[in-house]
Amino acid sequence: MGFDWKEFFTVGMVLFAVIDIFGSIPIIVDLRNKVGHIQSEKASIVAAVIMISFLFVGDEILKLIGIDVNSFAVAGSFVLFFLALEMILGITLYKDDAPNTASIVPIAFPLIAGAGTMTTLLSLRSEYQTINIILGILANILIVYLVLKSSSRIEKTLGKNGLGVIRKVFGVVLLAIAVKLFAANVKGLFV
Repeated sequence: MGFDWKEFFTVGMVLFAVIDIFGSIPIIVDLRNKVGHIQSEKASIVAAVIMISFLFVGDEILKLIGIDVNSFAVAGSFVLFFLALEMILGITLYKDDAPNTASIVPIAFPLIAGAGTMTTLLSLRSEYQTINIILGILANILIVYLVLKSSSRIEKTLGKNGLGVIRKVFGVVLLAIAVKLFAANVKGLFV
């Protein structure tokens, strides 16, 4: 079992919806206006390292505290469900503190590689090959880098309404993925 285009595309789309880099453009623009330059390269590399590391170490942490992957995947499906509701309905269920600087901390973590992304990675690991997940992470990091580099142009091109539509579409995709993830892993809890 190795590289699979379908798995790569699915993982890439799931991570794209969870990371929601287009939905984060207003936050990125606000940060840039407050503190000046955003270090796109540094933030992208650190986010990739965090995500790939967690993909491997996260499973060991679960074993250490006695939680199986199915339980974590079901819990992750709930997190994805609520993230999708936030995106679709335009509500805020989880409020994070506003960052003071545009360094690695607010951009790479938690904006890109946040709790939703970490939960998603371990949930995806229960269903997809590791190589496809890593390639999905790298593809998303490339998109994140390009968006960070050109956030002002994207904001001007799409406008507030365009960004809102994109956010809602990916919210519906994420909601469907959450339901699928729940259905695929809930059976494993009762075996």
